[in-house]
Amino acid sequence: MSTIPRVSSAIPGEPAHFGSVLAHQPAIAHSFFALYGRFWESGVLAARIKEIARMRNARVTECGFCRNVRFDKALAEGLREEVVDEITDGYETSGRLTDAEKAVLKFTDALIHDPELLTGDAKAALQRHLTPAQIAELGLGVTLFLALAKALITMGLEPEAMDRTVLPTPAVLEAAE
Repeated sequence: MSTIPRVSSAIPGEPAHFGSVLAHQPAIAHSFFALYGRFWESGVLAARIKEIARMRNARVTECGFCRNVRFDKALAEGLREEVVDEITDGYETSGRLTDAEKAVLKFTDALIHDPELLTGDAKAALQRHLTPAQIAELGLGVTLFLALAKALITMGLEPEAMDRTVLPTPAVLEAAE
C-alpha cells in the first residue's frame, strides 16, 4: 500500500489526509461527512454491528488506517479486541462472534466479493437476525467502508505506521453560523 500521497492537501500548510484532500471539493466533502455521520448516529443498527462490518472490510481491503481505528460507541457496546481478532477468514467457526455477527460478516463478504455468497442459509440467517431496515443500513455502511478504504489506499493516504487508536464515533457536525 502506498503511504505517499498521490493527491495534495487543499489546506495550506496541512499534510494530505482524507479531510484535507476532500477539501478540494468542500460542498461534496460536507455532504459526504454528513452522510457518514448520519449513518453512525442512526440507531437502527447497533454501533457494535457496524464496527464488526467495518473491521471485516478493513481486513479484506488491507487498509492500515481502517484496521487500526476503533470507534468509541462500539467499544462501549462491548466490542473487544478478542472479538475483532476473530474477524478473519474462517470467522464462521468463531466461538466469540454471535450468530448475528457471523450473518453480518457473510453479508459484508457478499457486498465486497460476490453477491452469490448471500444465498440459501446465509440469506436466511441474515433475515433471521436483522430487519429489512437494518439490512439496508448495513448495506449502505459496508458500501461507505469499502469506498473509504479504497480512497485512502488509492490516494496514498494510509499512515506509514499506526498504533491502535480509539476515535469518537463519527457524527453529523452542525454548520458554523
